[in-house]
Amino acid sequence: MKINSAEFVISNSDVAKCPKDKLPEYAFIGRSNVGKSSLINMLVGRKSLAKTSGRPGKTQLINHFIINKSWFLVDLPGYGYARVSKSAKKVFQKFITSYFAKRTQLVSAFVLVDCRHEPQKIDLEFMQWLGENQIPFSIIFTKADKLPKTKLPIQIEEYIKKMLEFWEEMPNYFITSSSSGLGKDDVLNYIGEINDQLKNS
Repeated sequence: MKINSAEFVISNSDVAKCPKDKLPEYAFIGRSNVGKSSLINMLVGRKSLAKTSGRPGKTQLINHFIINKSWFLVDLPGYGYARVSKSAKKVFQKFITSYFAKRTQLVSAFVLVDCRHEPQKIDLEFMQWLGENQIPFSIIFTKADKLPKTKLPIQIEEYIKKMLEFWEEMPNYFITSSSSGLGKDDVLNYIGEINDQLKNS
């Protein structure tokens, strides 16, 4: 799938104020500092569509971007060690949960995971929650360029082993690098295929 247009639509913390369009939505979420904004910018071919920051946890709202005037890319707040108060974190978690529970336009979530690290409890628990709530998702391993080529497959294999302790089969996954563009076509083609299936159903 080729990206011809990518436009910011709205930011908010109230799911009821999300766009009323019935277009398919794909939500991107992950721990703070996982490289979410960089990945989104890489996917759409824009340097600053999603705001990147040296300070983890900058995304603090539900951000909707309309892509090719036919589907929404949704940038959700990160979770983890963002430098915000405990009360603010509770608010984030509340509207993230609300988004997944109420947003009928959501087709799939993409859970971003830094491939350099061993499986983190917070990521595993979040994916478990998605599974229990029957929310389709894929994993996007980020920052693949930060690992030696020989180490990358070993790291991914270890992650798969850990996932299979909880899951009957490994969820769909992609390996990406925002700096090299690795995985861009794979992710976009996957979204394109789902959109085609939805049109034909």
